[in-house]
Amino acid sequence: MDAREPLKDKDVRCLGHLQKVFDLLDGLAHVGCERDRAGNRRLCFNTYCKLVLLYIWNPLIDSLRGLQQAAQLATVARALGVGRFSLGSFSEAPGVFEPEQLKPVVEELSRQVVASAQDLRLDSVQQAITLVDGTVLTGLSKLVKAACGADGRYNTSRDGMAVYGWKLHTQLDLETLVPHRIDRTGARNAGENRESNVLRRTLEKDRCYVADGGYADQTLFDDIADAQSSFVIRMREDSVFQNVLEERLLSQEALDAGVVRDAIVQLPNARYPIRIVLIQVEPHPRRVRGGTKQSDLVLLATSLLDLPAELVALVYLKRYTVELFFRTFKHLLGMRHLLSQRQAGIDIQVYCTVIVCLLICLITGKRPDKYNRNIIGWYLIGLASQQELLDQLNRPDNTGVKKRAKDELWKKLGM
Repeated sequence: MDAREPLKDKDVRCLGHLQKVFDLLDGLAHVGCERDRAGNRRLCFNTYCKLVLLYIWNPLIDSLRGLQQAAQLATVARALGVGRFSLGSFSEAPGVFEPEQLKPVVEELSRQVVASAQDLRLDSVQQAITLVDGTVLTGLSKLVKAACGADGRYNTSRDGMAVYGWKLHTQLDLETLVPHRIDRTGARNAGENRESNVLRRTLEKDRCYVADGGYADQTLFDDIADAQSSFVIRMREDSVFQNVLEERLLSQEALDAGVVRDAIVQLPNARYPIRIVLIQVEPHPRRVRGGTKQSDLVLLATSLLDLPAELVALVYLKRYTVELFFRTFKHLLGMRHLLSQRQAGIDIQVYCTVIVCLLICLITGKRPDKYNRNIIGWYLIGLASQQELLDQLNRPDNTGVKKRAKDELWKKLGM
């Protein structure tokens, strides 16, 4: 038994913010109830998702038993429409549910999110800038192995024990900072689960896919062009191009942005020529087999032949926004503990985590970064007052101002 003090009604706060999602979920109550001819199923799809959302929403609920305890509180039971439930029924429930039914809920909330202020220079990119990357979710070996089998095995720990997990292949819309789609596969980056192959299966028209070196695949470049989309993808900086069609002169703006080469090349057996843009950057460690090495160059491949080179570099710089999303998604929201061993249960938890991300965006008008999520969590458990919450959310974003001041200082110091 948990030795901590039991949860009280006052410990579960701000259920009103979840109510707008609960109303959308109530339309899914019938999902998975086809076999329930007697009409005695109490834990339906909508109530199951409400419980998962409650777990993600409140930092004090950190286990399945804690969730079971919270559901028995009078205030929570009224809000969720479900009271006491057994651990067995909660474990069995995802087996009859369809996680894909949550997509319309995500889409409805996404439409309500106001587009964030975007660099006006990116208006030159006519297609929707889509940041692509994958992140691995790991869990206890016994739990995860039961859910995903050998397909989920992706590495071994230092002591030689197998590590299991899943990879979430995410496409993040830069304008709204909302996931356009998330696809779950086993964590091993090979075969059908390879990042480039997952993206290949999900290509759409009129998107500009921005990705790191894991997606540098010549055939993928051709497939993106066939889909009437474009790309900005990083390649190995030591890549050699034998068939150079054109070397372009660099503008002063490109030179100021660190661009040292701009050329059109033809890759062997490729159906379309591509443009390469080489950028000089501050030396940074790059992982290689056997350790790391310092690198001060970034080589980009793109099909944006007419976009100024400095803007190609800017588009790729925005790719790191998806890393901030993963940080919020994995460490600050509900993926700290897996509530289900079933694949459907994991997918439901992923969808619900995205829903909470969207709720935070709607409540605060800002993306759910570390500091905003912390203050919301502290407010939910009573450590921060309402005024302290408002003060944090209303603080101006001076990131750019501070960075420019820092750069000016280094210039004055001659560095």
